[in-house]
Amino acid sequence: MGGGGGHGGGTTYKGYTIHRPKRWHALTGKGLCAVMWFWILYRAKQDGPVVLGWRHPWEGHEDHSHGHDHGHEASH
Repeated sequence: MGGGGGHGGGTTYKGYTIHRPKRWHALTGKGLCAVMWFWILYRAKQDGPVVLGWRHPWEGHEDHSHGHDHGHEASH
């Protein structure tokens, strides 16, 4: 299997040549990786205590329902 041409920058292993990625592929991959980790850490900050069992999902919403309860009680 001799062929492939002189593209350069590739690694051949057992007759298969792996070429280096283009610059935009590498930059896009790094950018998407950064977005992924930002999202994971953001969701961990938001949902971490619930996932780890430190807090129930319905806790922490008293502020929203508290205002509505007083509004409904006053209108009756």
